[in-house]
Amino acid sequence: KSSKREWKPLEDHSCTDAPWLLLFILFCVGMGFICGFSIATGAAARLLSGYDSYGNICGQKNVKVEGIVNSGLDLTHKKYVFFLDPCNIDLVHQKIKSIALCVSACPRKELKTLADIQKFAETNGSTLCSYELQPSEYTTDPRAAKLCPKYPVPESAPIPFFHRCAPVNISCYAKFAEALITFVSDSSVLHRLISGVMTSKEIIMGLCLLSLVLSMILMVIIRYISRVLVWILTILVILGSLGGTGVLWWLYAKQRIYAGALDTQIAKDNLQALLIYAIAATVFTVILFLIILIMRKRVALTIALFHVAGKVFIHLPLLVFQPFWTFFVLILFWTYWITVLLFLGTTGSPVPNEEGFVEFRMAGPLKYMWWYHVVGLIWISEFILACQQMTVAGAVVTYYFTREKRNLPFTPILASVNRLVCYHLGTVAKGSFIITLVKIPRMILMYIHTQLKGKENACARCMLKACICCLWCLEKCLTYLNQNAYTATAINSTNFCTSAKDAFVILVENALRVAAINTVGDFMLFLGKVLIVCSTGLAGIMLLNYQRDYTIWVLPLIIVCLFAFLVAHCFLSIYEMVVDVLFLCFAIDTKYNDGSPGREFYMDKVLMEFVENSRKSMKEAGRGGGAEGRELKPM
Repeated sequence: KSSKREWKPLEDHSCTDAPWLLLFILFCVGMGFICGFSIATGAAARLLSGYDSYGNICGQKNVKVEGIVNSGLDLTHKKYVFFLDPCNIDLVHQKIKSIALCVSACPRKELKTLADIQKFAETNGSTLCSYELQPSEYTTDPRAAKLCPKYPVPESAPIPFFHRCAPVNISCYAKFAEALITFVSDSSVLHRLISGVMTSKEIIMGLCLLSLVLSMILMVIIRYISRVLVWILTILVILGSLGGTGVLWWLYAKQRIYAGALDTQIAKDNLQALLIYAIAATVFTVILFLIILIMRKRVALTIALFHVAGKVFIHLPLLVFQPFWTFFVLILFWTYWITVLLFLGTTGSPVPNEEGFVEFRMAGPLKYMWWYHVVGLIWISEFILACQQMTVAGAVVTYYFTREKRNLPFTPILASVNRLVCYHLGTVAKGSFIITLVKIPRMILMYIHTQLKGKENACARCMLKACICCLWCLEKCLTYLNQNAYTATAINSTNFCTSAKDAFVILVENALRVAAINTVGDFMLFLGKVLIVCSTGLAGIMLLNYQRDYTIWVLPLIIVCLFAFLVAHCFLSIYEMVVDVLFLCFAIDTKYNDGSPGREFYMDKVLMEFVENSRKSMKEAGRGGGAEGRELKPM
């Protein structure tokens, strides 16, 4: 049986799941083919230079399209795309529902009448009406109502590198957001929210930087005070939640007096936002206290692993920078993916549509390249994240199973990356593909649920949500199992299925311990995230409070808190990963070694003390037959 198979940590290395690596390489070649095809068919020129509604690429001579009157023009001196109605956005088809023209210059000031448009054309040589109208006919020809831009023409500026005239005023984007965010009934509220973001953008950027600094500081603190970290975090979160709740109620009372005296819409909006924040903070604080009260007896189970994890970060300081490398690689890939997606959006042959304009459409099997590209986004993104998990697992496994820490490689992280590239890329490709197989159906169901919103009956809506929820739970379980499978692969150099089976057996045999450590450990790390979010949010409240006279800071504060949580999650997830890897190594060590000659433990002295204390606690609690004795049962 696999549970009886002998484990030989780091003794030999062999290639694992090579066929899956070959399959992944072939898939990436297909992604490269899509990129090359979109560039070769002229999509790159249409994307970068832009094209008008008649199929002409701006800034060059063009070929005539059959059946289109204004196609085949020489637009060498007209390098910018101008939309007659840039704010008329069709969300269903995801495009601007307006005639596009190539012009020589964007209007850098607002044009209120046709006479202003005519004067702009005569002064700058940039005709903003359709090609068949001469500037002298703008004010006399009756066709000008349809062939000239909707006025007032907003001030616009060219987008760098993409040669599109975009409105400078944010009101156009506010109208787009109104169509996108259906729950906002009063458009003036959304206008004020967006103006609040634009007014507070310097504060938002500063607070986002503060959350990054706080996350780095917390990671450094974890390295040196892991023994008291749990208690420090608990106390700080209690004080922070109490202080934040008290400050919110104090600001609400102060704002209530202020709003009564001023009686403006902005003051009323801020008063309502403060009341909602204060109530939410109060409910959150009560729930947090109840959870801490219930879990206080289990905190001791986590301290030993946290202490060893702190030692891991001392010996492997490059682990702290893993989120940076992963995020950087993901950003590069997502940039490439979006660029190719934009290329695909302009790929194809020119075809006249029902309105008499030109659209570029792909025919035959090539139109399904979109789906291939979307699958590539999910699989390759999961592959990059899985490479991070395998790298961290390999480095921590090397640390744990090296008896003399002086004999560690000079850079265990680079040694782990080297083993990953040389031996285990196939395993990572297979594990990430399994996650992709679960993600795709869930995303399809979510898309169907969005499209049918308000049309399906209650039973269908309930079934869709249940299926989405089940797939989400399955995805989380597989992600956790994959991470432990990567750890087993790093230990024994076995293929993915064997490693997953071995890791599953170990986890099942230690189900109670897994539940206790994951619950308490994850909760402590969650408290760390809450601490960073509360600190950043409190700083945001104090800074934005000075702008309450002329801006709404509901949306800026939400943006700052969301960013702070994402940054804290990226950093503390590495710590969570290290604790999970250490636990699996610890479980394997205690199962296959007993401390006798030839079968000595690999574990740290702190973990040995933890086992002995657990045995003593088990014996004492076992005499009373209590539930704690079963929870502290040693492996």
